[in-house]
Amino acid sequence: MSLLWEQHCCLPLTSEADLGELDRYRRPGGSYVSVNVGYAPHGYDEVIALLADWRPRIEADERFVLAAGLADLDTARDTGRVAVAFDLEDSGPLDGRLDRVREFYDLGVRTMLPSYNNRNAAGGGCLDETDEGLTAYGRDLIREMNAVGMVADGSHCGARTALDISDVTTKPMIYSHSCMRALWDHPRNITDEQARACAATGGVVGITGIGIFLGPNDASVEAFVRHVDYAVELVGPEHVGLSTDFSFDFEDANAAIRDNPELFPDWFTRWGPINFTPPEGLFAVEAALRDRGYPADAVAAILGGNFRRVAAQCWT
Repeated sequence: MSLLWEQHCCLPLTSEADLGELDRYRRPGGSYVSVNVGYAPHGYDEVIALLADWRPRIEADERFVLAAGLADLDTARDTGRVAVAFDLEDSGPLDGRLDRVREFYDLGVRTMLPSYNNRNAAGGGCLDETDEGLTAYGRDLIREMNAVGMVADGSHCGARTALDISDVTTKPMIYSHSCMRALWDHPRNITDEQARACAATGGVVGITGIGIFLGPNDASVEAFVRHVDYAVELVGPEHVGLSTDFSFDFEDANAAIRDNPELFPDWFTRWGPINFTPPEGLFAVEAALRDRGYPADAVAAILGGNFRRVAAQCWT
């Protein structure tokens, strides 16, 4: 059985979070899960405190392996455990200090977005009326991420900013959790141009299981696979992955979206509470791809092999 790679999911961003929920990703072929540790509202101290709480809890739990390198993924597979690392959905916690890229990397953060929905010091967000692209600091940030081994992620960024990431990076970039705008015109989705530019870096587009990005709040397997099919046709199966963006506290997540219109305007709320694809939904997508006649090697690549390849080329 092949590796499952969940590039982005969300636990409650508190010390009370039930880390045991991550065990839902376990499978015989091995599994890797990237857990979010902060987005636009969070500062450096909050992220550091969360990592200080979560890391020892994960290390002490016999169900998990805290993943520092690819060898830890193999250890997790061989011992029937889940490999876990972290991601940041905004560069704000750096406070403009590029040395913190190394600090966060050493604490297990393997992926970071320059911006989250709206413009910041690094670049533009997908909800900005005008996206002027990466700033000079944002370009330096991508170069530092390349040097440290942290993967640059264009999800939530504006299209110009994300294309700039493709231009600046010397390592593969990703869209950790984004769907295809040609199928569903939502500002959080990416254009064909963005997907092609990502693939040209050797990167991966991670199709996500959020209902409002797949369609009119349609989190069905059929909607998920429709976006996978489109991306595969556009850039090839070697540049497509899966990433649910599942919120284990989905009721609280929906409340936060409703109560923060400056971060989540009508584009996020017009269909009511958001429908999410749970971890188990990835197994259903895998089965659906096989039923559609995808070759076994393509299924294995989409399920996890492609994101692992990017990690092998980026992580240090």
